[in-house]
Formats: sequence, structure tokens, C-alpha cells
Amino acid sequence: MEFRRQTLDNGLEVIAEISPKAYSTALGFFVNAGSRDETDEISGVSHFLEHMVFKGTPTRSAEDVNRELDEIGSQSNAFTSEEHTVYYARVLPENQSRATDLLSDIMRPSLRDEDFDMEKQVIIEEIAKYEDQPPFGAFEKCMAAHFGDHPLGRSVLGTAETVGALTSQQMRAYFEQRYSPGNIVLVASGNVDFDQLVADAERNCGSWTPFKVSREQARAAEHSGLSVIQKETAAQEYVVQIANGPAADDEDRYPARLMATIIGDDTGSRLFWELIDTGRAEFASISPYEFQGTGIFMTYLACMPEDTAECLEQIRRVFEESQRNGLTEDELLRAKSKICSDLVRHNESPARRLFSVGNNWLQRTAYKTVRETVDSYERVTLDEVNAALAKYPLTVSTIVAVGPSSDIAT
Repeated sequence: MEFRRQTLDNGLEVIAEISPKAYSTALGFFVNAGSRDETDEISGVSHFLEHMVFKGTPTRSAEDVNRELDEIGSQSNAFTSEEHTVYYARVLPENQSRATDLLSDIMRPSLRDEDFDMEKQVIIEEIAKYEDQPPFGAFEKCMAAHFGDHPLGRSVLGTAETVGALTSQQMRAYFEQRYSPGNIVLVASGNVDFDQLVADAERNCGSWTPFKVSREQARAAEHSGLSVIQKETAAQEYVVQIANGPAADDEDRYPARLMATIIGDDTGSRLFWELIDTGRAEFASISPYEFQGTGIFMTYLACMPEDTAECLEQIRRVFEESQRNGLTEDELLRAKSKICSDLVRHNESPARRLFSVGNNWLQRTAYKTVRETVDSYERVTLDEVNAALAKYPLTVSTIVAVGPSSDIAT
């Protein structure tokens, strides 16, 4: 295993975790552009732009892009989050250069008006689909309620209104504000010819014009509150609860993740034994999310409407008891085993490592092997876990419930 890094003259970084014995190669362009970089007026433009990138370039039509992806036998896709937009492909090593050429080309899309107008309807239908199926936008609604005016409160998809009002000129302007080569990283993993990757990047991307890009990274204030949104067609009640947590570069993110696993992992946690094993709820878990400058713990509950108040009360009791009496050494050992085993299993393939390496680089400009990450968890002490629980109280939270109930007594 070898890690290599090189920066082109225009600021584009090329990084790779090289495993010569791997049978495949994964590569992708990781862009520091997501919903937190938008304004309320153009909410949803990052995700919309992700779609438009595949609609053709000055040298390739949309049909050409899809045909060539098929010709090299790639598994390719893209996704947008609050902070990143990622375009990636998984190929056999002999197709590395062709995949790099193709991905490089689509990173400078045509953004034609006729494609924009057609794709706008696709996006609006996608928004309607998520509003019409469980959990009926509960996650986005809770993020908006918790973060308020903070940039992370914006929905990745945007709304039907903001996307409907968006113009192609606004999208082009956003592209020219965020897609600077210095705001993009070309990441590869697996069986990678790094020298060839750099040469291909230089040939395809070296002429991209650099410009200055910045991002607001304020830590979010604590927030608490309860909102109930009635959805009469829902069969269950879906409840999302958000509390503040560590940011992407906070060192206590490791004990905080272990704490969340002990209290709210979807199997074997305190919430599992209280709510899932007893049949009170279909699902109850906690997931940590770390962003640049701030972070959250998101608790997700799905249960029958008539059981919602009781389930929320039980969650509150679990949180309060954990904060009052702390967690145990046995629980910590089990959480470490669970997390570290999962890390090793999920990072066996080049595709998995691509996202781990790329995300770690975008958030922290740091590279960690699987072994180093496992060691970071193994070094965590019980005192550090309980300190994280005290520092980030789960009981101070924003709660949003979406379902048949019009009122929930908590």
C-alpha cells in the first residue's frame, strides 16, 4: 500500500492510495461544492449541476458519455451532499486512462439551455418523490429546523420553488464560483498507475483556469424544539432528532462515534434493547455526521403513531441515564470491536477506499490507512467517551415528527 500526492500548476490535487495487487481501479473527482455553498435563492443548484454534468460537453454528447462508460465496463455515478459533489467510476486497471479522460471532460460540461430546461423537470419530480415516500422529508425538515440560518440548514435537493425558479445563467455562475481546479481533488484507489494518472490529469485538466474559492465554516449554535408535521397518508410516525456533535477536524470525533454506537447503534445498543428488541419501534438509531466547522448526532425513530410519545420518552430516559451514570468498559470494548471490524470489511474494495480517502482529504487534508484509523479507535479511553457525552448532550436537541399524528406529547 502506497499513498502518493501531486498538485498541478493550476491547483488541482491528484492523490492515490495504490494497491498493486488489487483487481480494479476506482477514481473520481471530489468537488468542494454542496448545498452549504449555495444561497437561499439558488438552493438545490449543486445537485442540479451534478445532473447536468452528464448531459454532454463541447466534445461529447450525453449519448457519447453513456456509451463510452459502457465501452470501458465502468460502474459510474455521482452524488451531492451538504459539502461535496463527487463524480466517480470503477474500472479495470487497463481502462484507467480512458476513465480519467472521460471524467475530466464531463467536469467541463456544456450546460446547454435545452438540457437545463428538460432536466429541471426531472429534479422537480425527484423532489416530489422524496416528499411522497417515507420518511417524507423528515431528515431535511429537521436539518432546516436545527440549523436555521446556518448554511447546513439548506436541503441538498432544494425545493420545487427554488429549482423551478433557477436559471441556466445562475447555474453557470455557480459553476464558475465553485469548480475551480484548486477546489477539486482527483482521487484514485486500487491498482493505480499514478504517474499515468498525473500525466492524464495534466493533459486534460492542466488548462483549467484557477480562481479563489472560500467556504463559511461557522460552528452551529445549540438548538432545541419540537415540530409535528401531519402526513395523513403515512402508516408510521417518523421522528428525527438532532443534537450538536464534533466537527470533521475535532479530535473527540472518535470517542463521540464510539459513544453513539454504544447508545444508538442499530444492533446491540441501549436503544436497540429498549425499543427494537421489545417491539416498541421498528427502527431507532443514532448516526454521527461531521461537517467542516460543526457536526451533529441524528437520532432516527420509526414506530406506530400511537407509540410515538412513549418511544420518545424512552429515548429521553436512555439519554439522561447515559449522561448521568456514564457508559461502561464492556460497552466500549464491544463498540470498538464492532466499529473496527466494520471498517476493515467495508474498506477491502478500491471503491470503498476511494470514498474514505477522498472524503478524509476534502474534510481534513489528511490521509489515514485503515490500520491508522483502527488504531485511533483502539486508543480511545472510557473517560474520553464519557467526556464526549458530557460535551455533546443528546438531550439538547431539535425534534421533527412526520406522520399521521397531529400532536405528540413528550
